[in-house]
Amino acid sequence: MDNTQGSADAVLRKLDSLLPDLEALYKDVHSHPELSMQETRTAAVAADRLRAAGYEVTTAVGKTGVVGLLRNGDGPTVMLRADMDALPVEEATGLPYASKVTAPDREGKTVPVSHMCGHDMHVTWLVGATRVLADARTAWRGTLMAVFQPGEETAEGAQAMIDDGLFERFPRPDVVLGQHVMVGPSGTIAGRPGAITSAADSLQIRLFGRGAHGSMPQASIDPVVMAAATVMRLQTIVSREVAAAEAAVVTVGALQAGTKENVIPDEAIIKLNVRTFDAAYGLACSPRSSASSMPRLKPQARHANLRSRLSTTIRST
Repeated sequence: MDNTQGSADAVLRKLDSLLPDLEALYKDVHSHPELSMQETRTAAVAADRLRAAGYEVTTAVGKTGVVGLLRNGDGPTVMLRADMDALPVEEATGLPYASKVTAPDREGKTVPVSHMCGHDMHVTWLVGATRVLADARTAWRGTLMAVFQPGEETAEGAQAMIDDGLFERFPRPDVVLGQHVMVGPSGTIAGRPGAITSAADSLQIRLFGRGAHGSMPQASIDPVVMAAATVMRLQTIVSREVAAAEAAVVTVGALQAGTKENVIPDEAIIKLNVRTFDAAYGLACSPRSSASSMPRLKPQARHANLRSRLSTTIRST
């Protein structure tokens, strides 16, 4: 594609006239969020916009993914990518177009849903980019490949699309361009060589104890105490396992155990997220991979008859 100033001006000449429609699209997607791998409405909106702009559209790629192709003569294939899914978080912005959506998650629990990671903006950006490029085909040559990806938040969607033949059924791109909304002044675009955003590993740790009545803690192997001790020790991983010149974040986002204040449950679940720029530190921050960084999971080990078990599930992006 031609990157001269003249070509850029030609591509962007109709942008101002598209902004009211794109703002309406953003508000619509924002007020109708969908959980990961459930993005049927959002995918349909994206597919309709691509068809209206003259793209060859394929839906249901990797379940709910959408691929649009615009062939415009000889030249490189450029893939533009946006994610579509929202998060199980209640919106409290008070905006007139705020999400009031609830939906069942994969465990069957009804949860609030909202776009708290900017994927509504990403969808809008990609729709806008595909439209202005379609309207300015005389300014560039090649193939434009627009990919609306599901399941970014759960690290499923990209792999699902690849497994469904993304790079076999469609042209293999010469370059892939993506973007992410960040905190900062409106209208500012930033970039730099090398990594900008981190890799993420999501872990679920299940601690198995032995339940008992709250009046008889001596009869239990208390997973709540084990989970609390684990959370506190996890906070030392970055300060004691990662070199001072490197960067990593370990965040515990959920600790779930029991349903009644006077009953000690028999298990607890910790959900955490690890962010790294170096794959070596991603492994170092994993409880499964770094025994030295894990807390001792038997806080009641002074009693010889007490035992606990641990299972870990790791998901990477």
